[in-house]
Amino acid sequence: MSDDSKKVTKSEQEWREQLSPEQYRICREKGTERAFTGKYNKHYEAGTYTCACCGAPLFESDNKYDSGCGWPSFWQPGDPDMIDEHRDLSHGMVRTEVTCSRCDAHLGHVFPDGPKPTGIRYCINSASLGFKPESDDTEEN
Repeated sequence: MSDDSKKVTKSEQEWREQLSPEQYRICREKGTERAFTGKYNKHYEAGTYTCACCGAPLFESDNKYDSGCGWPSFWQPGDPDMIDEHRDLSHGMVRTEVTCSRCDAHLGHVFPDGPKPTGIRYCINSASLGFKPESDDTEEN
């Protein structure tokens, strides 16, 4: 089993100590950030977008595009095994929530209105993401 697939479990107190209040609200309480406010919405540096909670690699910059929705959008995950999908009936809507398969962090939602070749749009909160530049071994959250 690779390090990327090992389940990460922490107490709510440990998550609160690790994450900013906004990250905790979004990742652990299934919140969302306001559209067009996240630091990765207009971010196009080459690299890997990771889970802000556990560092799992989630999306590659090559799969990111500007959907105009106000949140970082990707047409496919970097590794589909790192993303779990769940039916979400909150807020009077039927949507598909996406979470990190390694730590269960809420990332955002997936919609069937993306570009070719997949036709899928992963609409992800910036607060749920970290970023590892292609030319660097460090990660920013």
